[in-house]
Amino acid sequence: MAAIEISGLTKQFGTLIAVREMNLSIDREIFGLLGPNGSGKTTTVKMLTTLLTPTEGDAHICGYSVTKDPQKVREQISYVPQDMAVDPKLTGRENVIFYGKLYGIPKPRETADEALLMLELADRADDLVKTYSGGMRRRLELAQALVHDPEVLFLDEPTIGLDVGGRRRIWDHIIELKKKGMTVFVTTHYMDEADHACDRIGIIDKGRVVAMNTPTALKTEICQDIVAIRADGTFKGIFPEGVSYLGRSGDELRFKAVNGEEAGVALSRAFTDDGMNVRSVSIRQPTLDDVFLALVGEQDETMAFDFQRFRTMLRRRR
Repeated sequence: MAAIEISGLTKQFGTLIAVREMNLSIDREIFGLLGPNGSGKTTTVKMLTTLLTPTEGDAHICGYSVTKDPQKVREQISYVPQDMAVDPKLTGRENVIFYGKLYGIPKPRETADEALLMLELADRADDLVKTYSGGMRRRLELAQALVHDPEVLFLDEPTIGLDVGGRRRIWDHIIELKKKGMTVFVTTHYMDEADHACDRIGIIDKGRVVAMNTPTALKTEICQDIVAIRADGTFKGIFPEGVSYLGRSGDELRFKAVNGEEAGVALSRAFTDDGMNVRSVSIRQPTLDDVFLALVGEQDETMAFDFQRFRTMLRRRR
């Protein structure tokens, strides 16, 4: 039996169907659930962690039903939410010991010290959490989540708001957990992270899983060159034959084409003839970001990131 078995999982809020008939089987892997804001990622995680009751369907975690045996499910899992789940007025060690006592760990202090050592926080264990950086706080949340040695770990946007170095360290720890046999279910906006670390990826849009496979297989399914163009102005003409528009990412217009070099020349000529100023043209192999763009269309993820940064700034001022 897989660690996570999802059958027809549905959640409805009034007339809004946030998650629609989800079916998944996940076991001893890092599974990434990707999707735009409001697509149903967090709602899915909250149902699987028993924080929300499904409207229809069910899910089994390590054989236990989230609807019939929620307490048994909670004993098998840990959950690190998007929002900070540590007490800044306590030390790192005190935070982890508190979680150990909640789970009834026989030797909470010793277990806490082991978790802090594993997450590279032993030298700051007795410092107040309010002195920790964002990356350290995220690692402390992982230490708390691992104190009772769960079978399944749920991570909702584990690296949002962190710098590149902090993101890398968090993922290094997540990958190590998977190597030890843990099943990790993660949501993220960062396509490069999912491409590098996830064994399989599900892409959800408007509550429905629209694609699921390994990152390599998903990129292979596009099976075409990607042409990325930066240009000033608005194109009002017709795209050349054999070229399909994927969407916009930042100031970059992306297209897929069987022959990228020919398509790049044709697109550049068409844009110039239409009075646009073409600043750059590049041809490359598809990335997971291109797959995401092709499946769910244009998304403004910058707004979500800026909001998170603003919220973090407010917390630091308190």
